Amino acid sequence: MLEIIQQYWLTFLIGQYPNGPLGGLALTVIIAVLSLLCSLPIAILLAVARVSPYRPVRYLSTALVQFVRGIPALMLIFWCYFVIPMATGYAVSGFWTLVCALTIYEAAYLSEVIRSGIQAIPAGQTEAARSLGGSYGLTMRSVVLPQALFNVLPGMTSQFVSTIKETSLGYVIAVNELTFAANQVNNIVLTQPLQVFAILAAIYFLLCFSLTKALNRLELKIRRNRGMA
Repeated sequence: MLEIIQQYWLTFLIGQYPNGPLGGLALTVIIAVLSLLCSLPIAILLAVARVSPYRPVRYLSTALVQFVRGIPALMLIFWCYFVIPMATGYAVSGFWTLVCALTIYEAAYLSEVIRSGIQAIPAGQTEAARSLGGSYGLTMRSVVLPQALFNVLPGMTSQFVSTIKETSLGYVIAVNELTFAANQVNNIVLTQPLQVFAILAAIYFLLCFSLTKALNRLELKIRRNRGMA
């Protein structure tokens, strides 16, 4: 196992770069970060729509969220892989296909996390803001959402870690992320699949564990700054 790490550690980290496209762990992190950044504003809009007083908006957003949450992420990736080129008329790389699919998938799950945070805010705060003349949009933007987003930080952290693991599904559409890079190494060494995929599992574990610890420390620091810890 140590021999594999010594010989192929760059492949695990950055794929074939600089002699080829960037891949491995670096691409996995890039995909996860892009997916989260793109999905967060969509998730907020869906969460607000889920608690909207307007019934058509509430029903439509609920149907969309439940549909996405009810299908496997792999199926959504395949749909994006075939539908986006048909809809746009342009060839779309596997990288952007995976980012698009994970954005949609994570937006649905994050919206439920945020919705729970919104509904946990005491109704009296919303009523007080509305009684002072604040519109529904202003009340949600200035009073409810800042508190809700802070309260659901642990759930959002877990979802981000989950996104990192879900990037491994990009393997099926030949995205050169960490799992794909590990399979390339396995095709070279041939006789040591157990060792190669044990290294892959260790990398995922170390990345997710380190990220969880770092985000937990960030959350604790924010709580201390707000006088809550």
